[in-house]
Amino acid sequence: MRTVLVIDDDAAIASALRLLFELRDIQTLSADSPQAGLDSLATSAADLVIADMNFTADTTSGAEGAVLFRAIRDRYPDLPIILLTGWGDFEAAVSLVKAGAADYVTKPWDDAKLLASVENLLELAEMAAAQAERQREDLRRRKELTERYTLGGLIFVSDTMQRVVELACRVSRAEAPVLITGPNGSGKERIAEILHANSDVKDGPWVAVNCGALPAELIEAELFGVEAGAFTGAHRTRVGRFEAADGGTIFLDEIGNLPLAGQMKLLRVIEGGKFERVGSNATRAVKVRIVSATNADLPSMIREGTFRQDLYYRINVVEIAVPRLAERRADIMPIAESLLGPGMRLSEAARAALESYHWPGNVRELRNVLERAKLLCREALVTAEDLGLPAVVRRTRVGDDISKESIEEALKASGGMILYAAQALGLSRQALYRRMDRLGMRP
Repeated sequence: MRTVLVIDDDAAIASALRLLFELRDIQTLSADSPQAGLDSLATSAADLVIADMNFTADTTSGAEGAVLFRAIRDRYPDLPIILLTGWGDFEAAVSLVKAGAADYVTKPWDDAKLLASVENLLELAEMAAAQAERQREDLRRRKELTERYTLGGLIFVSDTMQRVVELACRVSRAEAPVLITGPNGSGKERIAEILHANSDVKDGPWVAVNCGALPAELIEAELFGVEAGAFTGAHRTRVGRFEAADGGTIFLDEIGNLPLAGQMKLLRVIEGGKFERVGSNATRAVKVRIVSATNADLPSMIREGTFRQDLYYRINVVEIAVPRLAERRADIMPIAESLLGPGMRLSEAARAALESYHWPGNVRELRNVLERAKLLCREALVTAEDLGLPAVVRRTRVGDDISKESIEEALKASGGMILYAAQALGLSRQALYRRMDRLGMRP
């Protein structure tokens, strides 16, 4: 049940708030002093605190409320706090909101506005609790993956990438061919390596072939080998990639670039595990785990007649789709910090730029950007300028693109409530207060 703790030495105020909240099915606890409030939090769970600013008779400075606020914030940093203020401690309440208090309510309060603030904060608290639970579950799953499987140091925290890795681990021991799809630079080869490292053939060879880099006239020789004397210049027998991968895994990267003649030869190997070297009539057999990857739209290529449909179904028994980096933004900072290495830091503006950029080149582009930044930065601090990203995302302060007029409109639409205005602008309360300070605006 949703629970609010009221800390106020006035019993009449505590009773009035209890009646107001319990009509909305909100359980209300009460404490008549700062210490009693802290003791209550130590023994009873509360989702929200409403705390008075003054507890000693004839005091109006709000100093006691400030001490209580900081004590609660130190012990329960995520617990939302609404401050009850009188005219004398208004400025103190505003300063505490800037420091992280959820809201302030002046006495006598407006029941409707107070309930709106409380309901909103309780809903946010429920969402935060649910998110925290999801994060704990994700952490547990990542830990289980790391302990159970070989992931080769792959860095990820996003749900999207975690599902990709989990799928790769689940199918790693199957013999069925796997097709990994996704844009260039997204990490398809890393997923293929995870498939091999956790397969039944992990002790066998790992052979990677970039089909897009093979000249059309040499594809057959590269994949299946050449007998000495097969053509001019073939002075000795050469083993092909499939033969080299016997007993292990062959990774066919950019398989969409394979010409139709090569596709037909590949189909025969996948279907029967048999092939002939160029210039030889002797049929050879191999047992190879086949993993393919592409950034191409193979179904469209099938419709256009540039990719064989029967080959597509053979290589695509299981498909693993690797998302763009922009679709898993939670991974950007962990990957960036890992690429920077120990002893180097990112400025706040650099962090904002990294998280705002759309990363068309994905993880590969992120790696290149940070390698450049490491060469240009001073005193081991990477700034937004060191990153060299487009100016549109190079902000020195988060929120600097929000105008005074936009803030005024948001405040008007929210009835002057900072919390709602900040949400409408996509900012935290603290960020909105800082922006208002810079613009000379008063709450």
